[in-house]
This record gives sequence, C-alpha cells and structure tokens, in this order.
Amino acid sequence: MSKKPELRGRAARLARLLPQGPSQAARTPFVLLVVLLLGGGLIALLILNSSLNEGSFQLSELKKETKDLTEEEQELQREVDGYAAPDALQRRAQELGMVPGGDPAFLNPDGTVRGVPGTAARPSSLSYPAPRPQEVASPAATVSLPATPPPSSAAPDPAAPPPPAQPADSPAAQAPTTPRPTTTSGR
Repeated sequence: MSKKPELRGRAARLARLLPQGPSQAARTPFVLLVVLLLGGGLIALLILNSSLNEGSFQLSELKKETKDLTEEEQELQREVDGYAAPDALQRRAQELGMVPGGDPAFLNPDGTVRGVPGTAARPSSLSYPAPRPQEVASPAATVSLPATPPPSSAAPDPAAPPPPAQPADSPAAQAPTTPRPTTTSGR
C-alpha cells in the first residue's frame, strides 16, 4: 500500500532530474570541512583577541609614560621659568659681580661713534658683593674705541665722564659728518 503516485507532466520531468534511490555521497568530508572551518575561525578569533589585548596593554603603558614625561617637562619648564625671571637674573648677575650697564654707544656704518662709551659704575645705593679675582677681566680683553665726540643729535649722558679734550688742529676735534639717509622712490 505504500505505492508512490505516478507523476505527470512537469512534475515528472523534474523528478527525472533528481537522483533515484538512496544517496551515495559521503558526508564525512563535508562534516570534516565544516568542523575545520569553525575551529580555524575560533582560533583566528582567539589570536585576534590576544593581539588586541596586548595592544591595549601597550597603549596603557605608553599613556602612562606620556603622562610621566609631560609632568617632567612641566617641572623642567617651571624650573627654566624660575631661572629666567628678572629677579632671578638680577640676583645671579649680582652673585657674579656684574653691575648694571649705562647707556650704550653704537658704531655707525661710516665708523663714527653714536653715544658716549664709558665703563659701568657700581651704584652706591645697591650693595653688590665684590667680584671674585678670577672673574675680573684681563686688560687684553678690553676694546679701545677711537675718541670721537658724539653727534649733536644725541643727548650727552649725565652719568658718563666728559670726553677728553682734543687739540683744535687734530682731525678728531672737527665735527664729524654724518651721512644722510637716501630715499629711493621705486614705487
């Protein structure tokens, strides 16, 4: 009684395409392939997870190192700022026996001197320690400048010593000529 009904038409043609009888294909290679793919995928995920964790640990160590180095940099910057403060510079200069300089003298391109050169004097109102003997400049290190009077446009320095008197016939006693700046109208 278990007879299959006969198929007609289109169903019959499709039934001829399907294999008749029990399947002879071996399932073992397919199952083995699926198990290998799943196992390989799990191992790849494990390796990926381990490498991500290792990268995370390295990242946290580098962040800690960066934080420590930033703190050290800020500490060193505060130290440099302390040394660069004007009162610290003044205190260090006083320890070295330095005194405040007067008005500077400048050399013009034509060789004339603008301003009155002089030595810096130790102000009597400030108490500076005496310079140590090894810090005193040797005479060979001094620079001699030609004695020329300052140009009439510069105001004489009241703290500077007066310039030495020159004989009337010497070339230095004559008023120096200062070159006038030239203007170009290139525009």
